[in-house]
Amino acid sequence: MKKAGIMLPLFSVPGNQGIGDLGQKTLTMINAIADAGYSVWAMLPLSPTADNNPYHPISSFAGDPVYINIDRLAEMGLLTQSSIVNCNKFKDFVDYDTVRQFKEPYFLRAFKAFRKNYQEYKKEFEAFKREAFWLNAWTAYEVFRYNYNNEGWSHWEEEYRNWPEKQEITLRDHVERIFYIQFLQFVFYKQFKEVVAHAKEKGLDLMITLPFFQMTDSAEVWTSKKDYMIHPDGTVAEYVGIPPEVPGNPGEVLDMPVYNLDQMSAERFKRFRDRVSWLAKSYKYINISQFKALDVFWKVPKGLESRFGTWKDGPGLDLLELLKSDNPDTIFLAEDTGPHRPALSVMETEMGIPTMDVLENRMETKTLKRPALPNSVLYTSIYTQPSLEEDYVSFSNNKRIALRRFFKKRDYQHRSFHDLIVNYALDSDAEMVILNMTDLLGAKTPAFLRWDVEGEQKDWAWKIKDFKTLPSELKKTTPWLEEAGRLKEE
Repeated sequence: MKKAGIMLPLFSVPGNQGIGDLGQKTLTMINAIADAGYSVWAMLPLSPTADNNPYHPISSFAGDPVYINIDRLAEMGLLTQSSIVNCNKFKDFVDYDTVRQFKEPYFLRAFKAFRKNYQEYKKEFEAFKREAFWLNAWTAYEVFRYNYNNEGWSHWEEEYRNWPEKQEITLRDHVERIFYIQFLQFVFYKQFKEVVAHAKEKGLDLMITLPFFQMTDSAEVWTSKKDYMIHPDGTVAEYVGIPPEVPGNPGEVLDMPVYNLDQMSAERFKRFRDRVSWLAKSYKYINISQFKALDVFWKVPKGLESRFGTWKDGPGLDLLELLKSDNPDTIFLAEDTGPHRPALSVMETEMGIPTMDVLENRMETKTLKRPALPNSVLYTSIYTQPSLEEDYVSFSNNKRIALRRFFKKRDYQHRSFHDLIVNYALDSDAEMVILNMTDLLGAKTPAFLRWDVEGEQKDWAWKIKDFKTLPSELKKTTPWLEEAGRLKEE
């Protein structure tokens, strides 16, 4: 059966506390998406980052406390509801620094109450610690990162940088901090599981993006350096890069170490499989970004420009087959736009992984005529692109006329450009269509990137102010879902 979903980061959900979080407003969003007939909510990672970019997580397992809902802490008996105030309630962007400063005092007060009444929560807390096999490593990483003013491990002194291997520094002096870090993860996952359960109850499957490579300054790289091209002293030997394939483009070197694939293969990719299996507990769909690296990727020696890099074969089917075997109920998707070798398409076909198609990338009448492949996921636009309406403003008058004529000939009569694209996408042959929420709402301002506020660039900050028009905007598309055979089954 054909399906349709909405692409929306959690931070963009309306919220009383400055950011979309794991509270009641997110349950309301789930209701609105599901009641309109959609089957999938495509999200971004909820992990801590160093720069608020969800594609740059510093842990594949931990949750970012910024998403903890304070009202829910009162429901747990850790705060009094009357003591809670709002923060940037109706702002249309997220000010991360303000939100973190606002929430931290509440977390500390809740932790004090948790510690005082520990016996009440002990059983549930201990069960969480047993389940979260990654928690001790994350806790140690956070303790040291906090001591280094939130700088990552590659900037630490040697005894801290190489602590996972030698453990020359005792953590006894940090017992209170350790307990607090574990408390935040316990609360995050308690609230997150309630959100996942509500989505399941409403028949809404969740989709998450998993970056294939990891940031250098992530907890997992710190604790398993042997899985990466890293010298014994903890310095990176080779980085992942983007090759200079287009004339005039110098390429790019990313702050992501190359995998030591020989080592990982010898251990049957255990740590990568652990990342995926943890996500598979909560998400039906796992969308692997940088998917092309499973076939081949560009590696660059440390200190050199991208042009001095070379191609290296990725793990290919060896890894994919293990992931599918570990998680038989999980559906894997591929972020594979742009040129790639035929070998990648063969791999996707063999493993039944749908290809990615972005409608905004073919905004010409000639390319719009090309039908979507049945075994594909069609996106109206993606996070790193302008919204449809923002893009439309940049078109020449002749291009706008040609596009509108194209849709009129196919009997699409909507006045709004974004409605034309959304309806056209839903009618496609693609197995699944994912509508960017900025496109469905017709947002004309810069979307997830380049969000300018009073002259400042605020990436990953777009937020819906409230629910006033949102349910009706979603419901407007319900007849289009039904006509396209994509309406969620009750």
